[in-house]
Amino acid sequence: MPYGFNKTKFKNEILDYIRNFSRKTLEDASPQEIYQAVAFAVRDVITDDWIETQRAYTNQSPKILYYLSMEFLVGRALGNNLVNLGILKDVQSALKELDIEMDLDLIEDQEPDAGLGNGGLGRLAACFLDSLSTLSYPAYGCGIRYNYGIFKQKIENGMQVEYPDDWLANGNPWEVKRNDNAQEVKFGGRVETYVDETGRLHFVQKDYDSVLAIPYDMPIVGYKNAFINGLRLWDAEAPQKFILQFFDQGAYEKAVEQQTLAKTLVEVLYPNDNHYKGKELRLKQQYFFVSATVQQAVAKFKKTNTSIYTLPEKVVFQMNDTHPSIAVAELMRILIDQEGLNWEEAFDITTRTCAYTNHTIMIEALETWPIDLFQRLLPRIYQIIEEINRRFCIQLREVHHLPENTIHDMSIICDGEVKMAYLAIVGSFSVNGVAAIHTEILKTNVLKNFYQIYPHKFNNKTNGITQRRWLGHANQELASLINETIGDKWYTDLSELKKLLPYSTDKAFIQQYSAIKQHNKERLARYVKEHNGILLNPHSIFDVQVKRLHEYKRQLMNVLHIMMLYNEIKANPNGHYVPRTFIFGAKAAPGYTRAKLIIKLINCVADLVNHDPVTKDYLTVVFIENYCVSNAEIIIPAANVSEQISTASKEASGTGNMKFMLNGALTVGTLDGANIEIFEEVGKENIFIFGLTCEEVLSLYASGTYNPWDIYNTDEAIRTVLRDLINGHLNPRDYNLFIEIYESLLNRAGDNLADPYFILKDLRSYYNVQKEVEKAYQDQTTWQQKAIINTACSGKFSSDRAIKEYATEIWGLQPLNLNLSF
Repeated sequence: MPYGFNKTKFKNEILDYIRNFSRKTLEDASPQEIYQAVAFAVRDVITDDWIETQRAYTNQSPKILYYLSMEFLVGRALGNNLVNLGILKDVQSALKELDIEMDLDLIEDQEPDAGLGNGGLGRLAACFLDSLSTLSYPAYGCGIRYNYGIFKQKIENGMQVEYPDDWLANGNPWEVKRNDNAQEVKFGGRVETYVDETGRLHFVQKDYDSVLAIPYDMPIVGYKNAFINGLRLWDAEAPQKFILQFFDQGAYEKAVEQQTLAKTLVEVLYPNDNHYKGKELRLKQQYFFVSATVQQAVAKFKKTNTSIYTLPEKVVFQMNDTHPSIAVAELMRILIDQEGLNWEEAFDITTRTCAYTNHTIMIEALETWPIDLFQRLLPRIYQIIEEINRRFCIQLREVHHLPENTIHDMSIICDGEVKMAYLAIVGSFSVNGVAAIHTEILKTNVLKNFYQIYPHKFNNKTNGITQRRWLGHANQELASLINETIGDKWYTDLSELKKLLPYSTDKAFIQQYSAIKQHNKERLARYVKEHNGILLNPHSIFDVQVKRLHEYKRQLMNVLHIMMLYNEIKANPNGHYVPRTFIFGAKAAPGYTRAKLIIKLINCVADLVNHDPVTKDYLTVVFIENYCVSNAEIIIPAANVSEQISTASKEASGTGNMKFMLNGALTVGTLDGANIEIFEEVGKENIFIFGLTCEEVLSLYASGTYNPWDIYNTDEAIRTVLRDLINGHLNPRDYNLFIEIYESLLNRAGDNLADPYFILKDLRSYYNVQKEVEKAYQDQTTWQQKAIINTACSGKFSSDRAIKEYATEIWGLQPLNLNLSF
């Protein structure tokens, strides 16, 4: 820590906080009160650096990044901040001197995971913020301060049940409310026009509803560099929270109606959009935080700059996936309606200020909105998009001479929908994919028409993860071993881990590395015993698949393979089998019925194999409920096998694969997303690859020749597990429980293909590669060597590398110099 750590002051602040805010002594304080006290004491350490960083923003007037994302899956802040401040051991020592009976791990457990994200998109954003601060790039993360996150998952009778994630119940000691930066956001109404005395046309929104967007800032601490960026999260309030006139008349509900409606905007992440009201709320959420951010960014720019025409030199908006793409139209609105620019000037500035990251090749995930909903909710924004589209179609017709059917296919507004990904492409100067193969598929398949006219916009930026959380904090014992062996430069330069390669054949290092993995497995076993009541064999293969549940991620294929192993052992109970523990963790979207049914299937299989006396010594299946960052930090360091088994061509990149690799798990995966680049880094001997390639998958889609009944009729083991889905073997009380899954694998349903994610097509290949895993694991020395090589070769996958590429090749950012003298 550049300013040093004053242990005495730190201890006194803990005691003062407990006395002043809890009216207790340390001895009487609850675990939550002790956590709050420690967190506020750490925030006090951060605050001076945060102020100095903001002062550097003002004095140096740098170009600033606004990273727009619906999700920031930041996890718990306390431990990560201690690592990045470099005071983890100092704080442990201070707590010991205070005679606090709880160790730091238990204090950290009092902090809820921030309910700000769900999956890889949000975790990537969190890793990127960590790297931006560590590399001293001026940036804000910008999102929504959700009151209840996505949901808290409970498993009841094997089924996912959603409960509110009340993560703010005890307050958030890391946030600072900034009423001085509040912004008004308008919805609905109508647009009127008038011409002023100069002949200029003006647009005015009338009879609208509005909310106040109130920012809460959380510090994002750089690693030992005194640099603190902010995560700006927008809360919603009514312009008039309480109307006394209504209250005095006895209309109590009407008195607070506006505030209630405003709060609906920020209640949950990704409200169910299977109905019209849900779609409306999602669109309002997206516009809410984007409008507030763009308004505030322009206002901040104008405080230190005199010409709006220099905005692209000082501001860049990065749209993290399609959700924030409405930023293109919002910036146009501000430049035209508020700053008085003409269309051509505004569009030139906008298309030099906005950049877009695409995170999916799945057409259905490229967000669209019904025109009637969009036009009613955001009338002025719709007008602007309509004009962008009109001019774009003219350009396609008159400059590029494209046929009308192609123009129709590329139109931002067509077939009753507004296509937000297309708006992002047309309105941005950069369009990037997140893995080499993903970017190529965008260019040659999904967005090929756009690539042909905008080849200069398309580029690749392979995802990355922050090693400071995923090794430095999550696997502290391994981090210490690495520090002792090659030094600690890897905290800011992950390529330093290459220096571990010679130690992959060092007997003493292998033993230490292996012992740490075993300790981590034992820690996870204790967690599972406490939370699931299941005893794990820590000497078995820990085979882990933890990620958002979607059919293309193929948790279903994993569980069908487990069913095959179960049948194999039952048929030959005296055979030789390698004990295996299969660990799942996943949330399914509340409206995604089939995904929730797959969770039920996993738990039915777990009940079967875990209680069968013939198989329970060889197979254990665990579903860890409410998968999140904090339990991922326990799960990932314990894994022997990392399941990255998406249908080739479907996973844009993945970042879980990188976290497991860093912690020495061997990947079982398809040649999809960043798996391909992991394969290139570690070599074919240190990864287990199976299944169709991207080219083969795309060819099968194009030809329509795949028939899963061919597999059913020729592979007895696969046929048996499919029959087990519907013969009552898994659920004697309801033979039809899994018939939907059975049908989806074998039969077409309307326009939907049978087995659209090629689960049966790849299942035999998957089974075979798992046999290779079992064989390899029996040679523990060689296995540990492969694990060490995976850790050593993970340098490419640091978010620091990714952020440097974004900063130099897209954003044009320069690191800030804090000019500190120590």
